[in-house]
Amino acid sequence: MESIPYLTNVESLVYGVDSITLTMEDIVMKKKLQVMFSFMFLGVIGGIAYAGYAGGGGGDNKVAYPEGYRDWYHVKSMVIMPGHPLEDPFQGIHHIYANDKGLEGLKTGNYTKGAVLVFDLLDYEKGGNALQEGERKLIGVMEWDKERFSSTGNWGFEGFAGNSKTERLTKDGGQSCYECHTAQKDNNYVFTQLRD
Repeated sequence: MESIPYLTNVESLVYGVDSITLTMEDIVMKKKLQVMFSFMFLGVIGGIAYAGYAGGGGGDNKVAYPEGYRDWYHVKSMVIMPGHPLEDPFQGIHHIYANDKGLEGLKTGNYTKGAVLVFDLLDYEKGGNALQEGERKLIGVMEWDKERFSSTGNWGFEGFAGNSKTERLTKDGGQSCYECHTAQKDNNYVFTQLRD
């Protein structure tokens, strides 16, 4: 195999020589390693950035959109009609979902890191002596993490507008949600209870 003189400025300083003879195979291997380490670096940086965005313990501690929540445990449903104290802004059909850790918390009263509860609020349509689901108004999300959300009862709060996974409704870090939920402090700030 043909040998080619090859030397970077760094190698020249480190080894104190003017040239190093490498084979083409050595050069190709060196380039492959550089590319591999570049991708590894980008992967690590991307993972850190995603964790911060998705509420994974970094960045601004945002609560992530609850992908696949409709496959979780359906806790219960209810309808808020005109005249209810929470009519504005919560009039509509409510579906409550819990992931596995959220369900365990509802059962035991003790929540652990990663417990998530979802409040799916839909408008309703009346017709034929029935109420049917209308357009989605919002998705409310509570995520339990005592390190990240200690100032709001260990819960992170977020709302997502309509069917959007990115349009966030919470503007104050969940403080206003938390203030409403303080009425349920003895129930770990959770309004929802499991049905018998």
